[in-house]
Amino acid sequence: MSVRIARNVAVLAATMAVSMAVMSSSWAADLSLSGKKIGVAVVGTQHFWDREAFNGALDRVKELGGEVVPVDGGRDNQVHADNHDILLNNKVDAVISILGDGAVEPKFEALRAAGIPVFTVDHLSPHGINNTTSDNYYMGTTIGRYMADAIGGKGKVAIFNAFEGALRICGIRAGLWKYVMQDYPGIEIMQPELAEEFANAPEDARKKTLDLLNQNPKGTIDAIHVGCWDQPAIGIVQALEEAGRTEIKVTALDGGPETLEIMAEENSPFVANVAQQPRKIGSTAATNVARHFAGETLLPQTFVDVKPVNGPEEAKAVYKELGYGELD
Repeated sequence: MSVRIARNVAVLAATMAVSMAVMSSSWAADLSLSGKKIGVAVVGTQHFWDREAFNGALDRVKELGGEVVPVDGGRDNQVHADNHDILLNNKVDAVISILGDGAVEPKFEALRAAGIPVFTVDHLSPHGINNTTSDNYYMGTTIGRYMADAIGGKGKVAIFNAFEGALRICGIRAGLWKYVMQDYPGIEIMQPELAEEFANAPEDARKKTLDLLNQNPKGTIDAIHVGCWDQPAIGIVQALEEAGRTEIKVTALDGGPETLEIMAEENSPFVANVAQQPRKIGSTAATNVARHFAGETLLPQTFVDVKPVNGPEEAKAVYKELGYGELD
């Protein structure tokens, strides 16, 4: 398993280098979606990341002169999948599909059979032309190193990891984090792993963290990591503050504005994150649609760079860099 993951990381790095070189040359050319009707399907817009990726795709399609047909699954994977039937019936020229689970695959196949190309975001599919995503391998390994460093390379770590087996990107992130933990024999991953709910994740994680703290007295937990995203970390930090257990370090992934704000607070237990650029990811997917119609051959995946965040000063800097404003 570890050898395969290491090989995947090496292949990914080479692929990214080629991908970025191709992208930089093509973006200089005139691209247009004028006269094209582009369907944009998102699994939901409740979560900041999903909403930003969706809006990034919508805005870029319009900027390129295309007509947008937007559909929102309301965070129901089956509704999201069925929304692709709406796009098929609307006879769109292409579809950008953001997230989702295996329920979308037969819909992608039907679109492909109808001659409608599919471009995905964070969902690699055999029926898609291209998938735009962050470097999830880098995210998982980087946050693993940051977390290990934060606790001095030893101690007990709890992980919220509900989606490792359900979503490919979560499997990569959590799997690479665990792979890095193998380099630290002094770190013990506590069992059983915790499973957060997607709906109202901060409050769900707050309650589950309080239960965890009640079962494990002070000095028995050194860190809590969220394996795939960072909304649960909001509730985790709240629970640590309520219980007076802020010596426990918190790490997570995504780097939305809310969590960067928490990281930037003085003496925050939330010490490390890796910020994505969801709006840029959605925009890039739309650009790739235009590149396809311009006759370019796209690589299977396009990778958008991420921003590692280690400590409060980096949280402030990344918050500003991503256009969220300035933090004192």
